[in-house]
Amino acid sequence: MSMFEDIPVDVGVIYEGERIRRNNMQIELGGPKQAAKFELVRAKKMDEIEDEKVTVIGPDLKDLPEGGNVPFGIYVEVAGKAIEEDLEGVTERRIHEYLNFIEGIMHLNQRYDIWIRVSKKSFQKGLNSFTYIGKVLARLYKSELPFIEKIQITFVTDPTKVQEMHDQALEVYEARDAKARGMKDSEVDTFYGCTLCQSFAPTHMCVITPQRYSNCGSISWFDGRASAQVDPKGPVFAIEKGELLDAEKGEFSGINKSIKQKTLGSVDKVWMYTGFGYPHTSCGCFEAMAFYIPEVEGYGIVDRGFKGVTVNGLPFSTLADSGAGGRQVDGFHGIAIEYIRSPKFLQADGGWDRVVWMPQSIKDRVKDFMPKDAITNVATENEAKTVDELKTFLKEKNHPVIQRWKEISPDIVSTSENEDTLEGTAFPVSAATVTSGGFTIIFKNAKIHAETVIIKREKSKR
Repeated sequence: MSMFEDIPVDVGVIYEGERIRRNNMQIELGGPKQAAKFELVRAKKMDEIEDEKVTVIGPDLKDLPEGGNVPFGIYVEVAGKAIEEDLEGVTERRIHEYLNFIEGIMHLNQRYDIWIRVSKKSFQKGLNSFTYIGKVLARLYKSELPFIEKIQITFVTDPTKVQEMHDQALEVYEARDAKARGMKDSEVDTFYGCTLCQSFAPTHMCVITPQRYSNCGSISWFDGRASAQVDPKGPVFAIEKGELLDAEKGEFSGINKSIKQKTLGSVDKVWMYTGFGYPHTSCGCFEAMAFYIPEVEGYGIVDRGFKGVTVNGLPFSTLADSGAGGRQVDGFHGIAIEYIRSPKFLQADGGWDRVVWMPQSIKDRVKDFMPKDAITNVATENEAKTVDELKTFLKEKNHPVIQRWKEISPDIVSTSENEDTLEGTAFPVSAATVTSGGFTIIFKNAKIHAETVIIKREKSKR
């Protein structure tokens, strides 16, 4: 008999990575429209919980409005002889994996950022209660993680209760994050890797060090160590850091070897402390993104919670798409908020001397870890809404990044009617003016990145 015989939909790894579009969803739980949402795992004593008990606080799935969106929380309590607090974070991260095993459920992100959709098709098949989802979670946890001897799961849709438990969860997250602060990458011989997001980004692997959190912001070095000890063949595993190849950029031979193996050769080199060259890959669950603003030679930072457009006119969603999917994209760098607090944050790029813009909400969260000058000379949406406003602000504050600015005279490149090759980048049509004998291309304050641009005069059709 199947472990899921009494579940009305299929359960299996085949459904990982399933996307549910808005037109096909029965209900949306949490997500960007809701300020309060969470998932939290807590370690308990054996006599404190009732094994495989599933509780729903608030309306159940069948009572929620079709096509609607509601506040949502998942609270999981686990117990066992080997259970310890250091296992809470990685156990919590498995919610992402296990929910995505269920046909017709899409789970994205983590912690206070969760975003879940249930499809109409699965709802119509009978997946109309959180009780079914709780049963699947409980059985998967106990079969996949044998150190869990008892588990109790609570789903919360009551808005008042979600808010209350959300606030409590934030305190737990902060306590976890604070534990690794003060440790240095140079003080340990082992880092940790995580491939939990490979169902959505097959060429992505997170590298977790004392000074660089997982991109999702939910797995610290201590969490990785605890997970690898109890489940050494699982998706969180030890990486011998090997030889230090570049201290400034953060290149280690052990990381390169591991990521090449885990991505089947798609990625073979990572620099941990920079957003350029061979930056750490980004999945899609990252808490925030550091994005390069070429007009000012600096970085902006934006997180999922920011609802407006950034200083370069793009929202988080567009910037996230530019760097997600397990790719190494120069200047688009998925990160955890905790990494912003690290002394290694963008170290090879200049650290805080290169950060020029972030939402006020992020600044409030990390200001205790920012250099004193950066608190005043990094703009927020309150000081700069456009690149021009940002330039003015940075000049007024004498931000260190302005030392990198250079006045560039327009480069004029002329070509004859014959085919010429110009080392350059794509340029707007308005920058090219046709003249007799050829044409002239004028670049103004351009940054040249492309390997080759071929300019060919088209013969007149007469």
